[in-house]
Amino acid sequence: MDGLTEKKIESTEIFKGRVVHLLVDKVGLPNGNDATREVVRHPGAVAIIAVTEDEKMLLVRQYRYPLDKIIYEIPAGKLEPGENPDDSAMRELEEETGHQCEQLERIASFYSSPGFSDELLNIYFTNTLTNGRQHLDDDEFLEVYAVDLGEAVQMVRDHRIADAKTVYAVQYMQLKAMQK
Repeated sequence: MDGLTEKKIESTEIFKGRVVHLLVDKVGLPNGNDATREVVRHPGAVAIIAVTEDEKMLLVRQYRYPLDKIIYEIPAGKLEPGENPDDSAMRELEEETGHQCEQLERIASFYSSPGFSDELLNIYFTNTLTNGRQHLDDDEFLEVYAVDLGEAVQMVRDHRIADAKTVYAVQYMQLKAMQK
């Protein structure tokens, strides 16, 4: 074991649900002591920076129960078991926004909260939208908005956009605009 690695000694399953799996693990620390780690296992997720012909970003506005408030986000969703992230991104884009795309580029993948979760979030970009058909899950209620980059930046500044993946998306679009 190197000077940073922790070794799992035992694992106790606390909960296994539709979205997350919660474990409490006993680990051996590099200094020889033991500690407890609470771990959320997640199947992974995708999020899509979708830009219309007139250069507007698609956002979804929805209620998020853990926050007890309505927030703006880029379209996103979790991977289904065995699903390829590229396929998931195409599916989630159409399910949430009613748009399909001809091309999709994965621009980043990052861990959303590595202190307690293994969720890997894959971020995609497309500006090749075509009309499809929105089909939300039975427990999903959201509204689709198209905003220009200036409005999206202002939404970050005044905290209407406070979701990490969406803040990242706005910053990505700012950098893309600067490169033109």
